Amino acid sequence: MKGNTSLRWQLLPLVAAISFVPTLAQADDSVLSIKHANDGMASSDDGHFTSGFELDWTFEPEAQSWTQRLAIALPDSIIGSADMAAFRLVHQIYTPNNIEQRGLVEDDRPYAGIVYGGISLYEDVPMGNWRQATDLHLDIGLVGPSSLADSIQREVHRITNSDRPRGWNNQLGDEAIVNVTMRRQWWHSSPLIGKQLAHGPSVSAALGNLYSYASAGYSVRWGDEASSIPTLAPNPGSRHHMTGKEGWQWYLFASVDGYYMAQNLMLDGNTFRNSHSVDRKEWIGDLSAGLALAWEDWQVSYAAIQRSREFDGQEEQDKFGSITLSKRF
Repeated sequence: MKGNTSLRWQLLPLVAAISFVPTLAQADDSVLSIKHANDGMASSDDGHFTSGFELDWTFEPEAQSWTQRLAIALPDSIIGSADMAAFRLVHQIYTPNNIEQRGLVEDDRPYAGIVYGGISLYEDVPMGNWRQATDLHLDIGLVGPSSLADSIQREVHRITNSDRPRGWNNQLGDEAIVNVTMRRQWWHSSPLIGKQLAHGPSVSAALGNLYSYASAGYSVRWGDEASSIPTLAPNPGSRHHMTGKEGWQWYLFASVDGYYMAQNLMLDGNTFRNSHSVDRKEWIGDLSAGLALAWEDWQVSYAAIQRSREFDGQEEQDKFGSITLSKRF
């Protein structure tokens, strides 16, 4: 949203989605998370990754549940069993920087809306002084007008009296998406000034018509114990909740990630039809940092990210942020 968009409108999806809590949070040891991402949370721009919303339900699967049986059926080199599993619903909006131009902005990224649902399996394995954390994600959905991204952005901009988006006639066409992502992180934890310092490398890979990439990174977390740190697209949702359940808790975090991108539908355009596209850069990098705060069963986290240029002709690096509200049941 524009820089003049007030914080209350950026947080509106979080507040509205609280009504889903009684419906989704039925399992023991479950966490409901609502994430809102927006470029206006880290810069004054209103383009590229414009907005994102995610509803995530993480839970401990029972021994005979289909999610646990699925995890056990997979090769042990991928995942042995699921300590936790998650379902999620995601909606994202991408636009060029100049949203007031009706005609095609040829040298900037395409208009695109995406909606998808996903399932995740998580496993933690102690390895001496290290902990190996594995995330496995499957996402299915669609890109295109059926995501209703154009209607959503126009209505939000009308309410907030922001610049009117006029170029959605140039958006990517409808296309079904299927993507599989695996991420493996190694954490080493040790005491530091009364808190825990955790750090370690990660590798990940994705395969599908939405994203195909390989990446490597390094993360650092200092504060109270947690399962991981927040991630932002193209990485799917991850566990980042604190393990303690009493009183005030917090942690600071930072990470750096490098990607080799072989496919990015949001930049490459539709797979089976002609559409707008740009010349995607194969190598990109992310730098992120943030803070998480928790009280009893509630947690809120903020992450800011700076991403290197993703395509030829991109004038500036992108900056965006996300805020996640979680409730443990």
